[in-house]
Amino acid sequence: MDDTPSGHYFDVTPDARSARRMVRLDLPDLSVQLTTDSGVFSGDRIDPGTRLLLLEAPMPSSPMSNVLDLGCGYGPIAVALAKRTPSTRVWAVDVNERGVSLTADNAARLGLDNVVASVPDQVPGDLGFDAIWSNPPVRIGKHALHELLLTWLRRLQSDGHAYLVVQKHLGADSLQRWLADRGWPTTRLRSRAGYRLLDVSRSSSS
Repeated sequence: MDDTPSGHYFDVTPDARSARRMVRLDLPDLSVQLTTDSGVFSGDRIDPGTRLLLLEAPMPSSPMSNVLDLGCGYGPIAVALAKRTPSTRVWAVDVNERGVSLTADNAARLGLDNVVASVPDQVPGDLGFDAIWSNPPVRIGKHALHELLLTWLRRLQSDGHAYLVVQKHLGADSLQRWLADRGWPTTRLRSRAGYRLLDVSRSSSS
């Protein structure tokens, strides 16, 4: 991850000097080149947690109206979702304006007109999501992370699911318990290479 003294990937406007480069996202069903930059999450490679999420999390089996990539960075999750379900609108959301711009550029270059790259305040307040995929920004701190997740989980449709990938040593197991304690049933779908893949669903009280 790109988390240097010159800035953090969760900064709105990274201080790190721009140094654009290309990385390749290779999955069994797709292979694309993505433009990345300094000052964004995992700017030098596809993060292994992101790869696990894209390999193992359930992909939409049928078209959905709106899905969310929360903390999109330069867009590997959003691009994969958009290519796999071209009739679904993928909202790629991040506070990092450089990341949002990169996601928009990558989607445009790949001809993916079903990607909407946006900072949080630009997402319509009444918009609900059929599903959420996220490699969430755990390094913003526990309190901020909890607040972020609850804010967006509340926008899941009644039968929606959120798929989160979190490193075990960064609190994946405690996050699973915390979500369940707050009325969000959470199960572990996979555990691999120090990462947990979590499936979060709504309960009647959430």
